[in-house]
Formats: sequence, structure tokens, C-alpha cells
Amino acid sequence: MGAMLRAPNETYPCLVDSLGMRHELVPDEMWAVVAPLLPEELPKPKGGRPRVSDRDALRGIVFVLRTGMPWEMLPREVFGYSGMTCWRRLRDWQQAGVWDRLHRALLERLDRAGELDWSRASLDAASIGAKRGARRPARTRRTVVVQARRGTAARTEGARRSAWR
Repeated sequence: MGAMLRAPNETYPCLVDSLGMRHELVPDEMWAVVAPLLPEELPKPKGGRPRVSDRDALRGIVFVLRTGMPWEMLPREVFGYSGMTCWRRLRDWQQAGVWDRLHRALLERLDRAGELDWSRASLDAASIGAKRGARRPARTRRTVVVQARRGTAARTEGARRSAWR
């Protein structure tokens, strides 16, 4: 992963690797999968600032997530908008279920291409409920009941409780 670059003939930021190769943050193929999953922009009856395009916001999101850079440090002079704009869009899309739908769409696409090995899949039991009517495990039998000894062997004469409780 290299530095950000905005060449004079480019209208969008991209990543430049150590060999000088340019990499678009949101390639057309990726955008074709993501775009249909995004919610419609709500109308603004009071007007306001023009909204950053969804693709541009996704570029900022991908950049921050790939580099580990804090949201507020996203370079405005390169992207043309703030990291908080991207963070708010990420939050809104999370609330709208975009990421869950994208995950499912990508898994389906990989499965159709024969790229998933389902024999290596696992489930987290904490997120999967038990079947109705499942047999309960047998109770564990107690082995031996032993009463614990007291911590003090004898009463201490003259000891009083503290006034501070």
C-alpha cells in the first residue's frame, strides 16, 4: 500500500503501490455490486449543501478501512470531503442493512463461481438458537458433599465492629 495520489488528469483518488501501480479504491466491478444495495437519497425540502456521491463516500470509507487512518484525518485536499462525511454514510448504510446485504451478495457470487468451500465453514453456537424439542443433556451427578471449614477457629474476645460500614 502506498501513498494517495491525485494526478491532474484524474478526477478521483486512488492508491499507488510500491511499484507505482495505481489502484482504484472502488473499481467498476465492485461498484456494480454495491450500488443497487444502497438506499435512495432522501429529498431535502430545505435545500442545503450538495450531497457527496455514494461512490465517492465509499472511496473514502474503503481508504480509511484499508489504511487504518482515523476518520478525521482523511485528506480533504485529496478526496474533496471530510472523513466525518464518510463515517456518517458508513453509519447510515449500517443502519439500513447495506453491509449485511453486500456480504450475502458477495457470498452468493463466490458460491456461483465455485470459489467457496462449504466443508470448511463453521457456525458460532452463540448466534444459533437451539432446536425446539432438542434433548436436554443428562444431569451431572454430584460426587461428594464436603462442607467447608470456617475461616476462624475461635471467637476473638473484645473485638468490635467498626462504626464505618
